[in-house]
Amino acid sequence: MHFSLGFSPCPNDTFIFDALVNQKIDTKGFSFDVVLEDVQTLNQWAIEGKLDITKISYGVLPLVLHQYRVLNSGGALGKGVGPLLIVKDQSIDLSQVQQKQVAIPGKNTTAHLLFSLAYPEAVNKSFHVFHEIEELVLAEKVDAGVIIHENRFTYQQKGLHKLLDLGNYWEEQTGLPIPLGGIVAHKRVTDSIAKQIDQLIRQSVEYAFAHYPAVSDYVKTHAQEMSEDVMRQHIDLYVNDFSLSLGVAGKTAVKKLLELGTLPDQEKNQADAAIFLL
Repeated sequence: MHFSLGFSPCPNDTFIFDALVNQKIDTKGFSFDVVLEDVQTLNQWAIEGKLDITKISYGVLPLVLHQYRVLNSGGALGKGVGPLLIVKDQSIDLSQVQQKQVAIPGKNTTAHLLFSLAYPEAVNKSFHVFHEIEELVLAEKVDAGVIIHENRFTYQQKGLHKLLDLGNYWEEQTGLPIPLGGIVAHKRVTDSIAKQIDQLIRQSVEYAFAHYPAVSDYVKTHAQEMSEDVMRQHIDLYVNDFSLSLGVAGKTAVKKLLELGTLPDQEKNQADAAIFLL
């Protein structure tokens, strides 16, 4: 059976899916038409119901629950893994952020939702592909930016400064791991097939862990501008036990993210009932 599968070219996603899409494990007769895109594009495609299986930001989950179910494996959750709010001008302080121009990595991303929880009255926001944000702040086209992925490891080298760790803010408010992104299956994929694919994703993660710290050619190919050290930092930060299975803590964290978001009560109730497949 053949399905479309979307995830990002970032090292954490290619690390997770390498064994599955390159058939380093027994895929039980399943094959995949793989599309690698930035997370905001994947979020938009999920809203449109484009792909059978896809990575999404948990921030977009309320908009896609009527079409997709969350799988247990392949996601990115954890502690100390959240987006960072950065500035070039160190005279800017936390009390001024509400009035500043802030670049966000996508409208429907978890990064935007976490920023909005910390700064609910901030309105002067612009949305960009995540890897553009450092340069926007450096060029002073915006006052501040929210960074994710490998930019967490490079911003200091470029003379930028952390103003707030939005992940720490979340953890202090909730005591839960930060739900960044997850894997969802479209409801046109049957429950039985989705469960089998979920198990294959878990096996793919287990295969990757078993061969780590070696970085595969597949990961390297899609992270050409990174050193292997940065690739490993990326993997170490975003791939963990929650990538094997959400578990109770992971599911609780995702529900809390929906609860603290701007969903109407009716949609919250639907989310509580329908969010998890397994």
